[in-house]
Amino acid sequence: MLVISSTQRKPVFLTLAFLFLLLCLYFSPLRYLNAENGTAEDATISFRNSDNAQRVIFDLEHQDENLRPWENGTRANAAFVILTRNSELDALRKTMQQLEERFNKKFNYPYVFLNDEEFTLEFRELTAGLTSAKTQYGVIPREHWSYPDWIDVKKADEARRRMGEEGIIYGDNLSYRHMCRFESGFFYRHPLMQQYDYYWRVEPSVEFYCDIDYDPFIYMQENNKKYGWTISLLEYASTIPTLWDTTKAFMKEHADLIPKNNLLRFVSENGGETYNLCHFWSNFEIGDLNFLRGPEYSAYFDYLDKAGGFFYERWGDAPVHSIAVAMFLNKAEVHFFDDIGYRHDPFMHCPLDRNVQKKCHCNVDDNFDFTIFSCMNKWLAA
Repeated sequence: MLVISSTQRKPVFLTLAFLFLLLCLYFSPLRYLNAENGTAEDATISFRNSDNAQRVIFDLEHQDENLRPWENGTRANAAFVILTRNSELDALRKTMQQLEERFNKKFNYPYVFLNDEEFTLEFRELTAGLTSAKTQYGVIPREHWSYPDWIDVKKADEARRRMGEEGIIYGDNLSYRHMCRFESGFFYRHPLMQQYDYYWRVEPSVEFYCDIDYDPFIYMQENNKKYGWTISLLEYASTIPTLWDTTKAFMKEHADLIPKNNLLRFVSENGGETYNLCHFWSNFEIGDLNFLRGPEYSAYFDYLDKAGGFFYERWGDAPVHSIAVAMFLNKAEVHFFDDIGYRHDPFMHCPLDRNVQKKCHCNVDDNFDFTIFSCMNKWLAA
């Protein structure tokens, strides 16, 4: 039996420690990354004959593929846009909390709040406090929230009175008409929105039911999508009695603006003779701002605006957007966001897919998609 004396132990231990240190340095990946320029290429040369090294090289070359979507630093030039009032602060805060938790705390997209009057300090502080993203607050220009010069105000007043007596929803509401006109033709022209290419429309009191672990803006951008939606339904015919006739007149005068590969079959089942009242519910929409700013949509909105139906009737921005999408886009450019659980009273879209449901808290029995007033079946057949 070999016996090491006390005087010999110290040199032996030092020698073993020194050898151990050399081995650690030799097999450490840092040795290769620090060599000369410290590049992955240096590591490739040094580790060429090592199986373990090949794994390290793969990790170096493909490290971006291992990142979660919100960690790769790539974002679209996009923002949430919210038309709201100071009085809707509490309802909006609830919506923002859900949107942040479900999506935006990971992606950090900015918010643009718009109002026809100045936002209060309380509104600004309590909304900004809910997000780490940039928040911007804008006042709507007077000309975008008032009668245009060509409107006969007495005729418009009489139309509201009559529609109110007939019990038509929002029939006697002037502010609602200004809102529909603004959302149809002006929100994307606001100075605060000029800097962005994509928008996600959000409203107070809406709910988001599912975790969104990817970036819908990037999806739209990479797949050439111009418009996205979650709920489609029938419009009240009494609010738009002449909208389709006006649209047909526009199509006749501007046939050159309408591509042959369009989506009109979604809104008309008889070759454009009549409107089937289907529309995308625009309180949720994700869209390409450059589509709205383009010559086709601009010409259509201006044509409708001059016709006066926003005030003489009660044309909503939802059918206006939807008919424009159907005229100017094809189905491949429009996306149904099935995986975004969403509610705007009284209707809800709740994803039916079981895998998606694992990230949601809505009840599929309450899903609106295939109910009698939904246009989902017409979308699928379009």
